[in-house]
Amino acid sequence: MGGVAPDIVRFGVLGPVRAELAGRAVGLGGLRQRAVLAVLLIARGRMVSAERITSQAWEGSPPSTPTTLHAYISQLRRALEPERSPGAPPRLLVREGTGYALRTDPSAVDAERFADLAVAGRRALDGGRPGSAAELLTEALELWRGPAYADFGGAGFVFTEAARLEDLRAAASEDRLAATIDLGRHAAAVGELEALVAEQPLRERGWELLVLALYRSGRQADAIAALRTVRRRLADELGIDPGPALRDLESAVLAQDPRLDPPPARSAGTVGAHVGGAHVGGTTPATTSPRIPSAAPAAPARRSATAPVGNLPFALSSLVGRTDDIAAVERLLAEYRLVTLTGPGGVGKTRLALETARGRTDVTDGPWLVELAGLTSPELLPATIGAAVGIPGASSAEDLSAVLAGRRLLLVLDNCEHLLDEVTTLTGVLLSRCGDLRVLSTSREALGVEGEAVYEVRPLDPDGDGAELFRERAAAGLATWSPDEDDLDRIPGLCAGLDGIPLAIELAAAQCRMLSIGQIADALENRFDVLVGGPVDLPARHRALESAIAWSHRLLEPGERRLFHRLSVFAAGFDLDAAGAVGDQAPVLPPLSALVRKSLVGVEPGTAPRRYRLLETLRQYALRELDLEDLARTQQRHRAWVLAQAESAERRLHGPQAAVLLGRLTREQPEFRAAFASALAAGDGDYALRLGGALYWFWYRMGHIAEGLSWMSKAFAAAPYAEPAVRGRARLAVSGLSYLAGKPAQAYEAVVLAEQEAREAGDLMVEASARIYQTHFGVLAGIPVDAPALARSAVELARRAGEDWLVAEALMVQGTLARVLGDLPTAAAVLAEAVATADSCGHDWAAGSSAWAVMKTACDRGDGRRALEVAGGILNALDRHQDVTSRLVLIHTAAHALVLTGQAEQAAVLMGGVEAVGRRVGFSPELMDPVDGPREAAAVRAALPQDEYERLTAQGRDLSLEELTTLLVDLLKIR
Repeated sequence: MGGVAPDIVRFGVLGPVRAELAGRAVGLGGLRQRAVLAVLLIARGRMVSAERITSQAWEGSPPSTPTTLHAYISQLRRALEPERSPGAPPRLLVREGTGYALRTDPSAVDAERFADLAVAGRRALDGGRPGSAAELLTEALELWRGPAYADFGGAGFVFTEAARLEDLRAAASEDRLAATIDLGRHAAAVGELEALVAEQPLRERGWELLVLALYRSGRQADAIAALRTVRRRLADELGIDPGPALRDLESAVLAQDPRLDPPPARSAGTVGAHVGGAHVGGTTPATTSPRIPSAAPAAPARRSATAPVGNLPFALSSLVGRTDDIAAVERLLAEYRLVTLTGPGGVGKTRLALETARGRTDVTDGPWLVELAGLTSPELLPATIGAAVGIPGASSAEDLSAVLAGRRLLLVLDNCEHLLDEVTTLTGVLLSRCGDLRVLSTSREALGVEGEAVYEVRPLDPDGDGAELFRERAAAGLATWSPDEDDLDRIPGLCAGLDGIPLAIELAAAQCRMLSIGQIADALENRFDVLVGGPVDLPARHRALESAIAWSHRLLEPGERRLFHRLSVFAAGFDLDAAGAVGDQAPVLPPLSALVRKSLVGVEPGTAPRRYRLLETLRQYALRELDLEDLARTQQRHRAWVLAQAESAERRLHGPQAAVLLGRLTREQPEFRAAFASALAAGDGDYALRLGGALYWFWYRMGHIAEGLSWMSKAFAAAPYAEPAVRGRARLAVSGLSYLAGKPAQAYEAVVLAEQEAREAGDLMVEASARIYQTHFGVLAGIPVDAPALARSAVELARRAGEDWLVAEALMVQGTLARVLGDLPTAAAVLAEAVATADSCGHDWAAGSSAWAVMKTACDRGDGRRALEVAGGILNALDRHQDVTSRLVLIHTAAHALVLTGQAEQAAVLMGGVEAVGRRVGFSPELMDPVDGPREAAAVRAALPQDEYERLTAQGRDLSLEELTTLLVDLLKIR
């Protein structure tokens, strides 16, 4: 990660914003002037309009005048370029169109150096080189001087960027300590890990590393204590159990699993056992946690479910599924005296508790069921429990404990959430005074009694037990019900739409008396009007889905209720920062924690930072109850948060962080769709164009071609008079996606307009991007252009823009054009320069695309072996990305190379797979690449008899993209 030239200004944002020239601090003026600089640094070389600078830097204050902003810019220019002659054009803080851009090398900004070092360190750790990883990550972390953008606290314009950097910092710290453990320095890591988990107590990976370091240091008791501490913290603050990795680690520590022992003495490059960023045994990918066998105690023998025990009611219908849940709860009851089943309304807590209690054989008294849902007077709680267990007249905890102290019994307390404080207090007293008492409770929130074990009851698998439950209940309600094959195929999807909630599935199945499966599925948008009519002998809250949710909703405090409603604008998962930004509540952790504890918000275990989610049924309820004005404001905040996420990622998608960012954007894709929909519904076409411009490269890489074009078409229709800067960037998206769709003429038309609009707006980066691809798209569309001259000018313009990734793409296009025109020596030289430039800035896509052109050149010469060698190198780079389109074109060209090496049968299988996968994502290499694509396909077809070709391509059509990639990797190994 080389440094920058001494005459280049270095910027620091990992702490208070600062600048240095030749090692000396540069005076940046007051807070507002530094805020202007921060806005430009966050834009990472992109032009920012004057209007946007003032709206962000003057956030919460009256906006500045253009004169004030110009004065600040002038002062910053004098400070950053003190040697510039009067009247000479600035080279660093430049005017572009309607705004300004900070033209600095990314390596001159400490945040960019940090992020690149962190990525390199993680790759070294994943590659089994912990020594290199430790060095790189230490260097990265030493760049921090305090919180990112510390001058500006929680200001909105730095919120997303600062949160991104702090998350990277936490992950880098964990990676460095994982490397330290992997190098055998276990004891040295313990102190730092203890400080890390104290600072970040909800990041489970830090706890995993601490436990492993303690265990390997010979401190098994301390490792067990740490596991108990994290379990308690997660339960107290989020109301959840640890994720699978921590649970597996706990079982391994208790069992003293030999795989946790320190590995033999090793060098820095040896692969070994590590946790929370590494693996056990040296074969599992480093991003997974060890899967260690559970050491849980055996479950007790179960009684017959038909035996009348205590006062438990007989089951009136068969229990579908839940075998694993029953076993898990039985194991907990064998170890803990209080077990609480939590989960949202209708998930089946009561049924699971009753089935578990019926099977108990380790109690001589009971089990006794105490139904609390109908109890509204807290003072009657002791008498209600007393009446259930045969102690008439009991009116206090003392009365109950005096009798129960001599009894060995299991008490089932059902529906505790509305009497939580009273139940908690009474249960604590009874357990402390009655040593042979065990309590199994159900509640939408944990009781919080010391020694309590909490078991979250999850929805049923829609494809398995959920579908079976639907079929059984539908058949029971209508003896003549006979689903056809289409109905059976639709039932799992219907159950998924119902979130796998048993109550919802049973209510939906009951509708089979009146509606078809298709009608029920179509009615899910208004599910609360349909999912009604449960058996009249059930409590009212179980006779309609809405009533089950309303029961929980009524128990919320005002702040919790407000946040619950606002979180409904999220289409899928979200993290704590997102909840705070969109929910507009500070601090957001207390009400969010309450919603998690009360089973209205779910947690995705093992995520770091932790992510949350509303079941669709709960989301629809919360959204319906949200006031219209509040809904509009919340959606606006959601759109602002989404755009900030997309723009922050887009600025780095052409560098070494691309793989991580593409994964993050994929995860957030439901939010992008929701933001587009709400923006267009609100008539905000400008926003939709900005979001589309930011998401273009994500859509391009991941193959979301039709979706991207559809959103952009709607956005342009909604914003016919958008600013040129907005239109130009959005037009690039239309151009690139049209190219992938096999429409080079439309791609060329859009890219010409993009250059014109970018030039009008003064956006040099978009102008250069548009110029680069005019050459390529023009040639493919048969447009009469002076392609060589246009390609040369594109390279010059890219160099002026000052971004190496742009230069790499310009060289890639220039080299590809030289190959098409038959100038193979020039093509080889320019493509080699393109690869070197792309490698220098971590732009894997440009390096791979340039190598792809080299691969095709080898095929032109009939050198299939050389082409396959190049393909292997490209695949290695693509392994870090989930790029769809690049992988498909690579496999398509590799099939041609395989024919040249006498492997036509395997080539035909690959061709069939490319065709099928491409059809699913709306992409065809032959249409996208009309020069070479049809020729490659024809070569494979001509190498085999027609019937053999059809048979083999049919085999390929059954393969997924992952399977096609694996097949090609295997073929390259054989070669």
